[in-house]
Amino acid sequence: MPRPRKWKKVCCLPESTSYGPLDTEAQASGVIVMAVEEYETIRLIDYERLTQEECAQKMNVARGTVQKLYTDARMKISESIIDGKKLIIKGGDYELYNDNEKVNGCRRCRRGRHGRNNSNEN
Repeated sequence: MPRPRKWKKVCCLPESTSYGPLDTEAQASGVIVMAVEEYETIRLIDYERLTQEECAQKMNVARGTVQKLYTDARMKISESIIDGKKLIIKGGDYELYNDNEKVNGCRRCRRGRHGRNNSNEN
């Protein structure tokens, strides 16, 4: 029997979900998909300057899970930059903070977006 899905807590969805080369020649080289929870680890660790442990607490997952998400996210970013591939942020196993969890939110939260999502829906 498969392990039950663990929803990762995320503050808000990214304002922009598509990044990549501007020239049309490079755009044909491929697309990389980054899950929303991978984006959240980059936001919390690199932008908010939290430790992996603090990030894990905010996302309500184990530190090892954060480490894996963060490593995967950085690999996808580097592949996008080095190989000139388009990076799209979508899908994953995440759940946005609810109203009584706002203390966990980010500085620039866009609370107008809401929902529960998974990679099968996008």
